[in-house]
Amino acid sequence: MSTPIRRTSARPSAAVLTSARQRREESRTGGPSARSTERAFFHLQSRVGNRAAAAAVQRARDTSGGKAGDSGGTPAASRKNYRDRIAGLLDRFKKNLEPIDTFVKGFQTPANAGFTQQAATAANEGLKHSAAASGTSAASGNLLTESVGTVVSGMDAYKNMKDARKHETGAGHHTAGKKARTKGADTVVGAAGSGSYSAAVAKEVTKIQKAADAAVASEASGVASASVGAIKGMRSAFRVGGAARKYRQVKKLGDPHLVHAGSLARLNESREHANWAAAEAYVALDAYWNHEGQGRLELVSEAVDAAWEAMGEARDAAEHLRRAERDIERLSTVQGYAKKKQLAKIGKETVGGGGESTKAAAGVVTAVAAGTVGLASNPVGWGLAGAGAGLVLGVTLYKALRAATKRYEEVHHPERWAQEGGTPEEAASRGESLKHALKFWKKVSKGERQAMAREIYALAAGPEISGRTTAEMRESARALLIALKSGPAQHKLEPEAWAESLNDPARSAGWIKEIAEQLASG
Repeated sequence: MSTPIRRTSARPSAAVLTSARQRREESRTGGPSARSTERAFFHLQSRVGNRAAAAAVQRARDTSGGKAGDSGGTPAASRKNYRDRIAGLLDRFKKNLEPIDTFVKGFQTPANAGFTQQAATAANEGLKHSAAASGTSAASGNLLTESVGTVVSGMDAYKNMKDARKHETGAGHHTAGKKARTKGADTVVGAAGSGSYSAAVAKEVTKIQKAADAAVASEASGVASASVGAIKGMRSAFRVGGAARKYRQVKKLGDPHLVHAGSLARLNESREHANWAAAEAYVALDAYWNHEGQGRLELVSEAVDAAWEAMGEARDAAEHLRRAERDIERLSTVQGYAKKKQLAKIGKETVGGGGESTKAAAGVVTAVAAGTVGLASNPVGWGLAGAGAGLVLGVTLYKALRAATKRYEEVHHPERWAQEGGTPEEAASRGESLKHALKFWKKVSKGERQAMAREIYALAAGPEISGRTTAEMRESARALLIALKSGPAQHKLEPEAWAESLNDPARSAGWIKEIAEQLASG
């Protein structure tokens, strides 16, 4: 066997090239010592530059969320991120103003009306001036909160409108479209409210300055307040109607225990038949086991296989019955929760709308009094304003207390509404939970409503996601979705495409979000 011939490279080695280049450089620089110093300096400079470059790259990655080179650095994405940050800051600012705004509407404004009434009755100019100054500050605070809220609602409406156009169909389209309409209405109402508070500021300023047109300003303020109160009252009435219709649709579905009584009876009958078949198979096994004669082993083997198969069918029948009973309990729970949410919304909107209507009546009385007897206040207007403010304040405090309680449970008892099969987060201490509960600007993201949305989706999803759910139970859960206004018509889909979207794991998160929104809305 011949020895392989090694080819000699025609290219000079790296060491030879380096040595030659070093000799040339030394001849130019005047010796190895100067070159070594210069080389050390350049080496140090390179190391510093590399570290600076690495730090700059790391900062860029941190800024872009660790996604270097993606679309996050484009001007369009930067503008979008800039708008989102502004909207977030304004929303946080608005939520920080809301407690002060609630105090002003619930206490300061009715108190100012009372002092104005007392000053007019006693002809006390000093008290009248002080009440007007306090009224100016109160209306200015209301105007600031309402204006910021109007801007935030407008930005949210624009964002959700774009999201609805982007999705075109499906749960994402319906959720974004509904939010766009709601936030758009909030923007219109907020703009009207800002105008009303501007008129209130002008009214109080004219009282302080004792201007000749104070009566005209007071009349204009009363008209504006009455108009805004009437708009908010009508909106609450529409919401009550929507919640009532949704409640009736859910109630029409009936009690799941009664609706699926026949299905449970059939499953129970199948279980009993399977148990009888298993018992008969074991009796046959005993008979063949005691049989004497040729072919005994073959008969016993066949009897064992038959008994084993019969026991498997009995276990499967019992498991199907238990799963159906559990799913019926789950469906009954979520239907009860959906009805409870709609009843609660009806109650809150009724009380809140009544308060706004009462405030509208107070505005009418104020306008009439200003047009007939000048600036003389009257007990009727004061009483109506106080009653309306009390009703609105009660609803606001109830919502705030409920939200704080849910935020507390969210971190103190995370296992209560944790996802089935998942690992719940570690429970926070009582002090940390109380601190979290006081963060009124944060929404509850892991509460009862989200858990109920997951339950509904688990029952209504297709075989790819909930393969063990029976077809009858799946149809009942999907009927609940239609009653909650999450059906094919709302998603702009054909029934087949709508059912396919429920069977797509990639759309699960969007569906759960959609169901949670529909549980809370009317």
